[in-house]
Amino acid sequence: MHLVYVGIGSNLGDRRASILAALQRLRAHARIPAVSAFYESAAADGAQGPPFLNVAAQLETEEDRGTLLMRLEELQRAIGRTSMQRLAARPIDIDLLVFDDWVHPQLEQRPYNLVPLAEIAPAYGERLRDANGTAIRRVEQGLRFRTDRQQEVPVVRIALNRAGVARVRRILRLDIDGKSGVFNGEFSMVADLRGDRSGVHMSRFVENLEEATLDVLAREQPAMRIERLAEAVAREIVATQEAGEAEVRLRADFTLERWTPVSGKRGEETYTLVGVAHASAHGARRAVGVEAEGMTACPCAQGMIRERSLQELRDAGFSQEQAQRVLDLVPGATHNQRGRGTLLLGTTDERLSTVRVEDLVEIVEGAMSSETYDLLKRPDEYFVVNKAHRNPRFVEDVVRGIVAGALETYEAFGDDDVLFASQRNEESIHKHDAFAEACGCFGEFRAELSGNMATRKTELAAWLRGARSSTSVKGGS
Repeated sequence: MHLVYVGIGSNLGDRRASILAALQRLRAHARIPAVSAFYESAAADGAQGPPFLNVAAQLETEEDRGTLLMRLEELQRAIGRTSMQRLAARPIDIDLLVFDDWVHPQLEQRPYNLVPLAEIAPAYGERLRDANGTAIRRVEQGLRFRTDRQQEVPVVRIALNRAGVARVRRILRLDIDGKSGVFNGEFSMVADLRGDRSGVHMSRFVENLEEATLDVLAREQPAMRIERLAEAVAREIVATQEAGEAEVRLRADFTLERWTPVSGKRGEETYTLVGVAHASAHGARRAVGVEAEGMTACPCAQGMIRERSLQELRDAGFSQEQAQRVLDLVPGATHNQRGRGTLLLGTTDERLSTVRVEDLVEIVEGAMSSETYDLLKRPDEYFVVNKAHRNPRFVEDVVRGIVAGALETYEAFGDDDVLFASQRNEESIHKHDAFAEACGCFGEFRAELSGNMATRKTELAAWLRGARSSTSVKGGS
């Protein structure tokens, strides 16, 4: 393993987000034991643009110096740097400062690199004696003002269940089914709000996210499961927002290798991984799941078409038996919908570690009339259309199918574990969508299937808070 130090800077766009994205991508090729604080400095050496934000990071890698340099250039282009000219303003800049015994020959003339480097590698602090570091400013969390409107008492003193931010995007490194990769993540972060406070600190949610993300980078494991990362952020929100509880939902698109059903063409199909975590002073609970697309064929319209077709065949001289046989052989026409199904599971850490994302996708797709594909040759199109029309499903049928599939696949889960399923269909002949969902503990669903009908089952939000429905039924073991 080689001991490496790099300097990462940015002076265009969201500088902090670009640096964090670079750290996440570096994680794919090296361990990162230490990262410095953020430091700001004016563009130096005649460089163009606004001030730079810089950090230093310690890496441990098996790649040689030449390979690493090429990797750093590729990474910069991936994040959005279009010009490698030395003096051009840039959204990201990564410099190799130290590689084992090799030290950048101009390090002492680069206080913007040397100051953050000295923070995580104090031995290099001696080089600051001859470097002008007075223009380097450690970045505080923000300007300090006495005014704190959020802490004031509101006019209407009512507590709020949830307040926060949504659609915060970050580049993340996640573990999916034991394989790590880089993904585009989207966070929603909320906390409860006491009745004597006017508001939550919205910007602090993003700070919590960045701090939790850097904390994950500092750990030895190469990547984290999505629900664990959501939990880390939720715990940070509780600790810093003076909140009783917080909930974080993280969504990230990923791909699975798939082959078309007839022609056998290989492709990558896109799905969405979902992690949900709830944290309070008493602990945390997590759920993990997927969203997947497919198609459904309407049973109602198909039934009407079949009824009318039967009558027309009879009027044309076919016998009842002949007409029935024709309709049994030929899939009936109906209108279709593109559907998006969701399956979430909440259970113990040990059981969550056994949940494979690919299994969840198969459960959701299998509940619809047919799975869908980005690439389809003509024989594949016939297969998908024929399959869907021979397997018509209401949106309600899909949700029940997801529940049944999950109960069968995870029969070892406990009665207190939770299951959430939903389906949203984009109608083709209506201007609205169709929607259905079901949620409850495994024991509640098992009891229903045994004939003990529940009046109300446990909601996902209640389960995450550690509560169960007071009117739900108790299932067997």
